[in-house]
Amino acid sequence: MAEIEILRAIEKRLLWFACWMIHNANHIREKNEIKVGGHQASSASMVTIMTALYFAALRPEDRVAVKPHASPVFHALQYLMGNQTRENLENFRGYGGAQSYPSRTKDVDDVDFSTGSVGLGVAITAFASMIQDYIQAKPWGAPRNEGRMIALVGDAELDEGNIYECLQEGWKHGLRNTWWVIDYNRQSLDGMVREGLYNRITDIFLAFGWQVEVLKYGALQRAAFTRPGGAQLRDWIDTCPNAVYSALIFQGGAAWRKRLLSDLGDDPDARALIESYDDDALATLMENLGGHCMETLISTFQGIDHDRPVAIIAYTVKGWGTPLAGHKDNHAGLMTEVQMDGFKTRMGVRCGHEWDLFEGLTVDETDLRNFLSTVPFFAEGTRRRHAARVPAPALPAPTEASTSTQAAFGRLLDVLAKGDSDLAARIVTTSPDVTVSTNLGPWVNRRGLFARKDVPDTFRDERVPSTQKWRFSPSGQHLELGIAEMNLFLLLGAAGLSHSLFGERLIPIGTLYDPFVSRGLDALNYACYQDARFIVVGTPSGVSLASEGGAHQSIASPLIGMSQDGLAAFEPAFADELAVIMEWAFDYLQRDGEGDPDERTWLRDETGGSVYLRLSTRPVEQMRLPMSDDRTQGILDGAYWLREPGPNCEAVLIYQGTVATEAIAAAGHVGVDRRDLGVLAVTSADRLNAGWQSAQRQRAAGNSAAQSHIEALLSRVPREATLVTVIDGHPATLSWIGGVHGHPTISLGVEHFGQTGTVADLYHHFGIDRHGILSALDRLSIGRPISLGLY
Repeated sequence: MAEIEILRAIEKRLLWFACWMIHNANHIREKNEIKVGGHQASSASMVTIMTALYFAALRPEDRVAVKPHASPVFHALQYLMGNQTRENLENFRGYGGAQSYPSRTKDVDDVDFSTGSVGLGVAITAFASMIQDYIQAKPWGAPRNEGRMIALVGDAELDEGNIYECLQEGWKHGLRNTWWVIDYNRQSLDGMVREGLYNRITDIFLAFGWQVEVLKYGALQRAAFTRPGGAQLRDWIDTCPNAVYSALIFQGGAAWRKRLLSDLGDDPDARALIESYDDDALATLMENLGGHCMETLISTFQGIDHDRPVAIIAYTVKGWGTPLAGHKDNHAGLMTEVQMDGFKTRMGVRCGHEWDLFEGLTVDETDLRNFLSTVPFFAEGTRRRHAARVPAPALPAPTEASTSTQAAFGRLLDVLAKGDSDLAARIVTTSPDVTVSTNLGPWVNRRGLFARKDVPDTFRDERVPSTQKWRFSPSGQHLELGIAEMNLFLLLGAAGLSHSLFGERLIPIGTLYDPFVSRGLDALNYACYQDARFIVVGTPSGVSLASEGGAHQSIASPLIGMSQDGLAAFEPAFADELAVIMEWAFDYLQRDGEGDPDERTWLRDETGGSVYLRLSTRPVEQMRLPMSDDRTQGILDGAYWLREPGPNCEAVLIYQGTVATEAIAAAGHVGVDRRDLGVLAVTSADRLNAGWQSAQRQRAAGNSAAQSHIEALLSRVPREATLVTVIDGHPATLSWIGGVHGHPTISLGVEHFGQTGTVADLYHHFGIDRHGILSALDRLSIGRPISLGLY
């Protein structure tokens, strides 16, 4: 049997499953809930493309990001191949069922890249290709076939700015092995796309060195163009407005005939051509766009014989093959019961057999099963790779008497760079044009910058003195990015999935200015949602860049660290704390255990995750406390007593980060004015809060003995004692601690944009210097007045 006939049978079945899945999902919920968006039309436009791609073009080493609204087609083809269950499809969009959008962590089928946040699933394929090149260049990279990183793209996704940031970064790094297949159905969520958009798209891709394939006409249309009158028909198609073309598709053959004869009927050849088709055949001809022509798609995919990036603009009809085809409101549209009954009849599906794999097909089932058993993409089973964990060497704390956590971070990486550990070989660093100012310079000087080909350091060759050795080579371990934080987090996401995508472990570390974490927040969330593993360093934080003004001073980033799932956030004050955290983080990135919480802290540490380090450029005098087991564990759990509260404690100072100096100075000044004062050093409000929330859930479930780390720490503090929390960031980061045992609490921090000045100026302005802390203690805690004379 001809392959094309089998592919069309698969296409027909995928179209049915996708539409039935969505119809069924809404039908079983409609009594109690509002119907969710249909996406029947969005799925239908991708059916032919995905059939041709998955069953005739892909290889096991290829990776695909499926556009969000095509998830029903993806789940359907995985069901056809035995990688998805009927129960999950019947429960599509339900609790525990197949996900609305493809998810690496929530779906059971073989999802390469999670999608859903528009545009990000497109852009990450380019960075995954860059990471594949990086791994292939390393001596420890196991030889393997290069895969193509493929994105199935909605044309409306091309409105997203991250797409164009990604294109420029790809051009800088010589992007290869990347295909973007654009579903050019000319409809967005709310209406039609602008006329001539494909010209702009083509120009942009060509400018960045991509090959562009425009699949506008199917084989039927191309054949018609060769007949008398065909040139006129082609000209009419080329000049027809998107909205008119879509409306005529919805109206059908009779409407096509009326409009075409009205516009072309004066030409005898064109009239004869049109009249040679009956209404159904005419509608089929006019819907035979390149994205719905199996022959055209297969020929295009199989004809790409190079590794240059390729953009394939495939003209399609939104809702193709369904009663919703072409209508401008079809994005959230659903077939009515009457329409679905008619669709079922046309597809040859009997009631009660909707989920049968080969229902309604006329091809021989044995031939079809034989074909499916040999499809290359699925030949090796699921394609999730695995990589061994890499042990982390001990990290000695920097020995400087006074240093910042940012400088300590640079020195700790430099220690690794000097050594030859397996971990150091697997580290890949990256930064959006702030490599030097975030203290990655020493690492880069020793380990070099990555490029597939050697690029000389011109300053060094010309004997111009410079502290930076900017030599690019395949052996380099730093990927330098332009100023685009979205690209940073997309690259970290791709590198943080290397063990699963490519079977090789990387330890990605990215640095950026802490105020600009928010610029890339969508991509950060996207990377964490995929369970990518990386370390992100936000530095300088808070008002450290005081002289640069409020736009360079971070306020909300500690709250981002607390609220972001999949990200353990730390803000150490001292270099020895940072050394402990980084050594732990290198191991934490590589964990993939079960989600059962540790009964000591009630944190789910065995699952692993990514790590966010909020660091400062503010040098502080190092305390040189002994690194006892208790202190080490407290640093990792989120807090430890710097000064334990006495039995008659009247107040506790709680700090996180570089304001340690102010809290410690204030505590030293209080003396006998506040008896048995305690000082709690918080290294991670995120982990303290997560453990507290988890312990509360455990107690609600009947485990009355569950106690979190922060609950244990504060259990020795009298209930009437006042807590004063302080952070160079939003005060809400620590204010919740008062609710752990009901202590009265005042929280100091930064709530508003700052201004230029010195750090001391701004600390005083925001009331987070030692004077502000003492004033808060004096006003709000019980005891004799505190002498503030020296402050």
